[in-house]
Amino acid sequence: MSADFARVRVLVTGGDGFVGRYLVRALAAALPAGHAIIVGTHRPGPEGTDGVRRVALDVTNAEEVSSVLAAERPTHVLHLAAIAAIQAARQDVRRTWAVNFSGALNVALAIGETVPGCRLLYCSSGAVYGGNGRAGHPLDEGAPLDPADAYGASKAAADLMVGQMAKQGLRAIRLRPFNHTGPGQSENFAVPSFAAQIAKIERGEQEPVMQVGSLINRRDFLDVRDVVDAYVRAVMRFDDLPSGCALNVASGHALSMREVLDMLLALSPNQIEVREDPGRVRSSDASVVVGDASLARRLLDWEPQSAIGATLSSVLDHYRKR
Repeated sequence: MSADFARVRVLVTGGDGFVGRYLVRALAAALPAGHAIIVGTHRPGPEGTDGVRRVALDVTNAEEVSSVLAAERPTHVLHLAAIAAIQAARQDVRRTWAVNFSGALNVALAIGETVPGCRLLYCSSGAVYGGNGRAGHPLDEGAPLDPADAYGASKAAADLMVGQMAKQGLRAIRLRPFNHTGPGQSENFAVPSFAAQIAKIERGEQEPVMQVGSLINRRDFLDVRDVVDAYVRAVMRFDDLPSGCALNVASGHALSMREVLDMLLALSPNQIEVREDPGRVRSSDASVVVGDASLARRLLDWEPQSAIGATLSSVLDHYRKR
């Protein structure tokens, strides 16, 4: 941790979201005594027993972003706030760009204007590589950006913007996580959708038939806890990282959605029929998306610790308890 700061003050935008909740807990456990964690959220409230404060923050409101940064004086900002579900991004493209691109622009500009010494960790996405995944080999940070949908395009635009602003003096890095899942993720994503349907079938709330999208595509899956571990390490080592650098957060291995579904089905005692729903198939999907995280391994001393089977089991157990 840098000696420039007597106290570490971390602002997490989107900190009440799926990844944000895991990240806030991981930061609280890793940071030295005297730290402060501020969560920017649409649901502000008093400081909890965990010492985390929640402040109102709409990243699409430039004035509000500047006001919060000026008041809180963070030493680090982890910018997670985004519309991440592909279907939601497709249904409201204008809002997707407002949140994912303009929100990142508002945060970056406000840092330069109010707390220029603050470090920005922009949480991008492996989706920025898009169609490059068709080659089938792991993509490193030098792969061209070729997003296939509004989510990937808006994240790629913000990613490039942050990289350019770093050349002009913004203290920033870019983290590009590939697919990740875990307990608490929305059913708008494939793994929790599978798990939720299995749990409903086991409880007799759904006939023993699952509706799924394409199962032939291959994805690089991580446990959300491994992703936030990379984020925390990036906070702790920020001052040793190359300015403006991009870091993939990936396992380097791809599983087909059929393999993922079969692993979940093997955890259930029920006999379940699987049917492809044309409405769930996305024509923009790349056939293979897998990342090369060699740079994160070297610079962050990071590698995923969770076995995918254990991760899938934890997601299914989460929906069984709901």
